[in-house]
Amino acid sequence: MTLYVRSLFGACAALTVLATSAGAVRAAAAEFPSKPIRLIIPFATGSATDVSARLFGTELARQMGQQVVADNRAGAGGAIGMQALASAVPDGYTIGYAGPGPLSINPAVTPGLPYNVARDFQPVSQAVEAALVLAVTSALPTKDLKSLIALARKRPGELSNASAGTGTIGHLAGEYFKMLTATNILHVPYKGGGQATADVMAGHVQMLFDPLTGVGVHLQSGRLRALAVTGRTRLAAFPDVPTVAEAGVPGYEVMTWGGILAPAGIARPILDRLNAEMQRAVRSPSVVERYGALGAVPVAGTPEQFAELIRSETAKWAKVVRFAQVKAN
Repeated sequence: MTLYVRSLFGACAALTVLATSAGAVRAAAAEFPSKPIRLIIPFATGSATDVSARLFGTELARQMGQQVVADNRAGAGGAIGMQALASAVPDGYTIGYAGPGPLSINPAVTPGLPYNVARDFQPVSQAVEAALVLAVTSALPTKDLKSLIALARKRPGELSNASAGTGTIGHLAGEYFKMLTATNILHVPYKGGGQATADVMAGHVQMLFDPLTGVGVHLQSGRLRALAVTGRTRLAAFPDVPTVAEAGVPGYEVMTWGGILAPAGIARPILDRLNAEMQRAVRSPSVVERYGALGAVPVAGTPEQFAELIRSETAKWAKVVRFAQVKAN
């Protein structure tokens, strides 16, 4: 009888603790946010990731009535910033913004990362997606994608693809293209997208895969020629340019994307609040207008949908990395 009473007392005490904890979480969520939020950005100020993150940070601050303070932690291909996010307190007051590099490409390219995507982060919501443009130097005689593929097969190893660096989305988009077209195209890595684009315009390198933000003005000036876009649909700014799949490479699709994450262990009510704010943010006229001008689409979903995007992209790029035998510099 005494044992039964003790067990019953223990169970009641445990239930009381759980109820108290749940009540505290609900109270914290109801008050959230009551102080500024830190937004870790794993790349330098002025980078494409930084611009996108700050745009959403500004919108979230306006919606929630609290400052969202950008904290750029650049270095090691995003690993420094991601490690800082992984080690932060999971209370909603530290969040991060990242895309395919740190979340889906680095795990395949860089052994010994100081973070584990599945273990250390809680996806909050995707924020944006954008296709790349396959652009070639205007000096190249090819006018469409089929003729580019034919030329690459006729002259294996003579055509080259510029990128902002080994393991970047532009590099792997080119390797994926080679994998699906059975072509041999030389990869030429640079230390940034600007230099890569300049050398393609000058004709030193023949092609590159780059977002519209990097090549749009040069396509309009005629210094570069767009042969295809890498997404599911054509770009509104260049409606006559087909997708890579339309132009003769079925199954080819590459999107760059970004989204908001929190450290693993964040309470579900606070996670849901952050997700709801992202759902509002992507519908904001200022966000829609700004991204439209950049050739990108703001898009939000559930935390589970963002987690699935990260998993599927990780599997995809792991196959490409193995095919191309990509190794971190």
